[in-house]
Amino acid sequence: MLCILGTIHLKNMKIRQPDIIKIIRRLKAVYKQWNVPIVTLISDRSHDPFRILIATVLSQRTKDNVTAKASERLFHIAPTPDRMANMSVKELQGIIYPVGFYRVKAGWIKTIAQTIMDKYNGVVPDTIEELLKLPGVGRKTANLVVGLGYKKPAICVDTHVHRISNRFGYVKTKTPFETEMLLRKKLPRRYWIIYNDLLVALGQAICRPVSPKCTICPVSMYCRKVGV
Repeated sequence: MLCILGTIHLKNMKIRQPDIIKIIRRLKAVYKQWNVPIVTLISDRSHDPFRILIATVLSQRTKDNVTAKASERLFHIAPTPDRMANMSVKELQGIIYPVGFYRVKAGWIKTIAQTIMDKYNGVVPDTIEELLKLPGVGRKTANLVVGLGYKKPAICVDTHVHRISNRFGYVKTKTPFETEMLLRKKLPRRYWIIYNDLLVALGQAICRPVSPKCTICPVSMYCRKVGV
């Protein structure tokens, strides 16, 4: 009887959540020794929502070093929406090559720049709802622009953030969208913007999808290692 009651008690117990505040504080102290996401570096240098938007579009399915070089070339030639809108798609393709899907992205960039000029008077929208109307812009990109470009509360959830938040045991979700919605409920707002930077850096350097380097992870002691 005692054994049965003990089993019932264990089933009804809540699984202890990882201390996300300690995780964030620890990562903030060490993450800059890894590679900081290129879009964050562009944001730190320019504080320009337009450059953040275009760089994020370029970064999709592209390595950061390729994105960095393509962004630098593009912004040197066309630093503003009006300059970019006046370029041909073929010109844009030549400048941003070899980013992934450069032909498609060149078309997106041309349309984005033209739309910003025609519909938004040359100013990048500052809401997720309006940004999502632009071609090539999903929730990840929209949240980055709102968070990094306008310093408004926003949670950018990419594959790293989705995977590692679940691996921590902080959320239990199946898709990045579900993760974003749950983080909006659970994560304190003051950490929304930096959360992506921290987990992307951690995911690229240590917390990889296969064979994560748990023995050298600075937050291993707080992680439930779900699925590892």
